[in-house]
Amino acid sequence: MAVKLGYKNVYRDPYGYPDWLAKGYPIESKPAGLSEGTEPTKTPGPLYGWAMLWTLLGIFAGGIALNLTPCVYPMIPITVSYFGGRSGQGQGRLVLHGLLYMVGLALTNSILGVIASLTGGLMGAMLQNPIVLIIVAGILVFFASSLFGLWELRLPEGLNRMASKSYTGYLGTLFMGITLGLVAAPCIGPFVLGLLTWVASMASPWLGFLIFFTLSLGLGLPLFILALFSGKIEKLPRSGEWMLWIRKLMGWVLAGMAAYFMRPLLPEVVVIFLLALVALIAGFHLGWLDKSQAGFKAFVWMKAVAGIAGLALAALILGTWLIRGPGVSWDPYSETLLAEAAQSRKPIIIDFYATWCTPCRELDEVTFHHPEVVKRGNRDFVMIKVDVTKAGNPLNERLLKQYAIKGVPTVLFLDPAGKERLDLRLVDFIPPEPFLKKMESVRRK
Repeated sequence: MAVKLGYKNVYRDPYGYPDWLAKGYPIESKPAGLSEGTEPTKTPGPLYGWAMLWTLLGIFAGGIALNLTPCVYPMIPITVSYFGGRSGQGQGRLVLHGLLYMVGLALTNSILGVIASLTGGLMGAMLQNPIVLIIVAGILVFFASSLFGLWELRLPEGLNRMASKSYTGYLGTLFMGITLGLVAAPCIGPFVLGLLTWVASMASPWLGFLIFFTLSLGLGLPLFILALFSGKIEKLPRSGEWMLWIRKLMGWVLAGMAAYFMRPLLPEVVVIFLLALVALIAGFHLGWLDKSQAGFKAFVWMKAVAGIAGLALAALILGTWLIRGPGVSWDPYSETLLAEAAQSRKPIIIDFYATWCTPCRELDEVTFHHPEVVKRGNRDFVMIKVDVTKAGNPLNERLLKQYAIKGVPTVLFLDPAGKERLDLRLVDFIPPEPFLKKMESVRRK
């Protein structure tokens, strides 16, 4: 994902290309000490480890929840009727029809995810532009207003008729799964738009495919299960006001995403209070202020759970921020500071950052506030931060050229002799644990 800083085509590449040339270093200015067999440290992408698992589980649950929207839910009787008419073919063939139905649905959405991620270089750069971020947030709020019922998003009637037709054979089942995405578009489209923007910012095709494939599994699995047990359709609750409540729930999700996309433009404290405010208002609205009714008792509990979850999320956001300890104590760059570090034989960490850079903020909020990173950094290192938010600073221009900085974030580790450990250089967010290992490595050296 190329993100220009405004300094002579400076950019960052956080996803670990295989050699120094692909990293963006010009041939004539390859950093000293970086041989053909050596490359700067590859850092994990935006999803890794447990974060990947919990994110995919959340997306899967979101896909299941999309079945309750007013556009998808009425399709359940049509879907069950379609599969019920094939029950005489045997359970094995019915299962195969169901799997093809899910594959068709997943195929449509996964292609969207891959296309979005392939625009990542362009979209990622655009998402660092304040004007673009404001526009994206405005679009999300605009579609959220549709889900709140202020205006109606509809597909052309011809597409609705085509998607609701019954097609025969295995290819017909596959086509039905593909066209379900068209029928669901007016309800899930705004939600998917926010997800597409997020996926595009990660610039990883396989993550784009995986995220939307997981979303499709969540959307298609309940339909698949109901298809196998088509005789139970009468036990499902009827369509009604409760589905409009589900739409409002999705609207609040989009409002939260809009606030999230504004993070690079606002001070951290403002973002924290904005996200907490969205969660708080959503909780009160969905839990108690909304007057939607339903003909089944579980809906009362659904509203109560949503209300309590909103209040709990607001408390969690504020509480996590309030109890967070102090961060690393940074000094501005100066030659005097480097000379003092050399005299005291202390290693140096230099963090090149910009206020509009999302991974920079994530490093500050997570890694550089971790108690052990703070303790070791303040005690054993000279910690220097270089702010390259605004172009035109002569000192910053010199430092960017001197250290061959291609973008932000870039974190340099200098040993006690003042020589950079190029094998430890970071060009993206990294969690506290691996960062501590790098600190220990340069300190031992």
